[in-house]
Amino acid sequence: MTRVAAILLAAGRSRRMGAFKPLLPFGPQTVIESSVANLRASGVAEIVVVIGHGGDEIREKLGTPGISYAGNPDPDTPMGVSVALGLKQLGEQFGAVLITPADHPAIPGDTIKLIVREWERGACLVQPEYEGRGGHPVLVDRKYFDELLHLDFERGLRGFFEQHRRETRRLPVDSPFIARDIDTWEDYVALHEEVFGAPPP
Repeated sequence: MTRVAAILLAAGRSRRMGAFKPLLPFGPQTVIESSVANLRASGVAEIVVVIGHGGDEIREKLGTPGISYAGNPDPDTPMGVSVALGLKQLGEQFGAVLITPADHPAIPGDTIKLIVREWERGACLVQPEYEGRGGHPVLVDRKYFDELLHLDFERGLRGFFEQHRRETRRLPVDSPFIARDIDTWEDYVALHEEVFGAPPP
């Protein structure tokens, strides 16, 4: 079992989508179930789901085995708030954390394994990229956890990685899905069709 945990960010209201993204169908599962399954397939030791809007429904769908929850009482706060809340749930045994929004449901577990492997080889910060475009999940070594607890709310994780560009391993991967979120209904339908060969039900 790896000493890497994961934080899955699912506290937002999905305003641009017009529907609650985590619970939309994605193949035989929901978006958030698929995101959790992909993380589990990579062998992460613990998953912390940060919930806010729709949190009770997410808990009911996912249950608790192998999952802990961090509540964000204000879903409209910047992502950095949710990152810090998730990080506070982790124990001292974890040497690194993967961080990803819940609206990236198609990232293969094998791709996530490659990111973890870079950390095992000595990289302290890892960001996957596909054809030069960065994506998720990002990996952060424990030595940066204090900085994650105090992210600049305006710049968030993007600003953190810009600040630490020299220490960051940009890892080329062969999955375009690291950079494919579902901010809009059109994004969602297109991704579902690409992954499953059919539009969502």
